[in-house]
Amino acid sequence: MLKNQRSLRIWLTLLLLLPISATQAFSNVPDDLSESTLNNQPEAADEVLEEEPLAELKPSIRQIRTAEEILLKLQRRHYTQREFDDELSSALFDNYLKRLDPSKSYFSQKDINEFEAYRLILDDGIRRGNLTPSFTMFNRYREKLLIHLDSLIAELPERIAALDFTLEESLLLEAEDQPWAADKNELADRARKSLKNTTLGLMLADKDEAAIIETLTKRYTNQRQRIKQLNAEDAFQIYINSLTGLYDPHTNYLSPRTSENFSINMRLSLEGIGAVLRRDGEHTVVERLITAGPADKQGELQPADKIIGVAQGADGERVDVIGWRLDEVVELIRGKKDTTVTLEVLSEVSVNPDESKLIQIVRNTVKLEEQAAQQSVLDIYHNDEVHKIGVISIPTFYIDFEGSRNGDADYKSTTRDVRKLLAELEEKNVEGIVIDLRGNGGGSLQEVNQLTGLFVERGAVVQIRAPNGRVARQSNYPNPNYYKKPIAVLIDRLSASASEIFAGAIQDYERGLIVGSQSFGKGTVQQLADLSHGSLKLTEAKFYRISGGSTQHRGVIPDIVLPSLYDSQEIGEDTLDFALNWDTVEPIRHRNYGNYSALVDTLTTQHKARIADDPDYIYLTEQIALNDKYADMTELSLNEAVRRSIIDNDTEARNAIENTHRLAKGLPIKDLNEESTTDADTQTAENDSSEISEKVETSET
Repeated sequence: MLKNQRSLRIWLTLLLLLPISATQAFSNVPDDLSESTLNNQPEAADEVLEEEPLAELKPSIRQIRTAEEILLKLQRRHYTQREFDDELSSALFDNYLKRLDPSKSYFSQKDINEFEAYRLILDDGIRRGNLTPSFTMFNRYREKLLIHLDSLIAELPERIAALDFTLEESLLLEAEDQPWAADKNELADRARKSLKNTTLGLMLADKDEAAIIETLTKRYTNQRQRIKQLNAEDAFQIYINSLTGLYDPHTNYLSPRTSENFSINMRLSLEGIGAVLRRDGEHTVVERLITAGPADKQGELQPADKIIGVAQGADGERVDVIGWRLDEVVELIRGKKDTTVTLEVLSEVSVNPDESKLIQIVRNTVKLEEQAAQQSVLDIYHNDEVHKIGVISIPTFYIDFEGSRNGDADYKSTTRDVRKLLAELEEKNVEGIVIDLRGNGGGSLQEVNQLTGLFVERGAVVQIRAPNGRVARQSNYPNPNYYKKPIAVLIDRLSASASEIFAGAIQDYERGLIVGSQSFGKGTVQQLADLSHGSLKLTEAKFYRISGGSTQHRGVIPDIVLPSLYDSQEIGEDTLDFALNWDTVEPIRHRNYGNYSALVDTLTTQHKARIADDPDYIYLTEQIALNDKYADMTELSLNEAVRRSIIDNDTEARNAIENTHRLAKGLPIKDLNEESTTDADTQTAENDSSEISEKVETSET
C-alpha cells in the first residue's frame, strides 16, 4: 500500500490534468432504440380542405396477438414483475395521450372526458384482444390534426399578418404541465401563440415574411402528407410503446422494420454519421455521438441538438423533417460511404429556438480500430519537477466475439489492448495513469469484468439481480501481476453502463480516484425477445456495485467534481420517464487497496484553490452559468423587443466571457460584430494552455 504522503503528492500531480477541455469525446448510447413516435404539430384550426375522408384505422388480428404476446412477456420476464392492473391501465391511458398530444394542442377537455370511459379497461382490452379504444383515440387525434393543418395552410398569410409582436404575452415552455384546453377557443389561442413563437423565431433568424410563409407552408404541407400516410402499424406502435414505456424507458416494442434497423445498427453495417437519435415531440434529437464516428470527428453536432432539416450533398435541397418519424429521418441521413449529408440543426443552448445552423458531415463507417483504446503521455510540471502521467482513452468496451470463439491468437478486445498499453506506458516510466471513460456508453460486460482485473488482484466486479431476487456476482480471475501504480478514472454524463461498473468498482475498492461529473446512471440489462410480429427489447436485470448500491438512476458520483457543459436536466437516466429507481442489495466484503477516500477532502480543497484563478476553468464555469440561466426558463416571451433584447444581452454576455478568456490567455480581443466564435483565434486558445500541456434507445445513423 502506498504511503499517504506519497499518494497525496502524486494525486495532486494527477489533478493538474483536470483543466481538460469540456469538448469531450462522445460515444454510443448504452442500448436504447426509441420507437418512431408520432409527432405533435404546433398549430390548430377548424376547417378541413375538401377531399375524401380518411379511412378509419382498425387493429389487425396479428396486432391483437402481438399485444397479447408482449403483455405475457412483460409480466413474466420484465425485471419489475409489475402486474397490468387498473392502476397500470390508468397510467397507460395518461401516457398514451401524452405521446399523442404532448403539448395539449389538439385534444380539448371535452375529448378527454369522452375518452375517460377507457381509463380502467385498457388492461382488460389487451388481455381480451380488444385494441379498439386505442385506435378510436388515435383516429380522433389524426382527424383533429389534419383539420388544424388544413386550416393553417389555407390561412397562413392572413394569420401571420394578424400577429402583433408588441403585446406582452408568453408561451409556456413545458406545455405538458398545463391543463387540457377547456374548449375550441382556448385551443385556437394556443395555436395562435405557437404560430407566433415559430414566426418570431424565424424573424429573429433574419427571414422576411415571404420566406417565413414559404418555409412554414412547406413544413405544414409536408406534415399533412405524412399524417395522411399513417397506418394501423403506426397506431399500434405508439400505443404498445406507451405500455412498454411504463415498465422502464429501455423496454420497447420493435416492429419488423425497426427490428431490422436495430440489427443493422448492432452490426454497424450501414454507413451514416455515427449518431444515436431519439424522438422528442415533433423533433429528432441527438442523444449521443459515437466515438470516432463521422459526426464526432467533424465536431459541430452536439448531444441534445435538434435536427430539423436534411439535404443530400453540400448543395442539395433541404428537406424539412420536423414531424417526421424517427426511422424516416434516419433513412434520409444514412447513405453511401464518402457522400456528404447536410443537417439543419437547432442548438440546445441557442437563445433563439428557431435560429438554425447547417452542418456538413461526410458519411462513413465506424471502424473498430478507431474505437480501440489508445495511450498517450503527459509531462506535468509541478514544484519545479516534471512528472510523466500516462493516459489511456477507452471509447467503448469492445471485443471481437467471433475471433474469441474461433480461438484467434490476435483477436481484439478492450482488456487485451489495455494490457499492451500498460506495458508501453511502463517502458516510458510513467508515475501513474488516467483512464479516460468520458463519452464511453458501455459495451461488453465480459470486458469490463476482465479490465477491472488488470487493476485489482482478485474479487467481484459487479452484482446482477434477476427478477426473482437472486443476485449473481461477476468476478475477475486472480491476477497477482495487476497494475499497482496510482490511477484515476475520468467520467462524464455520457459515461454509462459498463463504464459505470468499472468506475464504481475502482471507487469501491479504493483503487483509485474518480474524477469528472456524475455519470449517466444506466444500471439495467436488456435482452431482445422474438415475437411473431417484430421483437421486444425488455429489461431483465439490474446492476449493483460491490458496495451494494445500484448504478441505476444515480450513476457514479466522482470523488473530485469537474464542471460540465452537458445539461444534466436533458441528459441522463434520471431525466427519462419511468426510469427504474436506485436501490441496494447486500454489499460484498472486499479489500481496500488504498486510503484514497481520506485524501478526497484535502485534494478537493487544494484543487479548488488551484483553479480559482485558472482562465480555462473560469471560462467554462461562466459558460455553464449562462446556459443554466436559459435552462431554468419556464416561459418564452412573444414580444419582439423583449426577445431581441434577450438575444442581444446573451451575445454581449458570451462575447464578454470570450474576451475575458482571450485576455487571460494573451490573445487578441474578439470583434463583437463577428458571427462565429469558432475562428482560428479560438482554436489557438484551446491549444495554447502551457499549464495543461494537452487537451485530453433511440436509433443510430
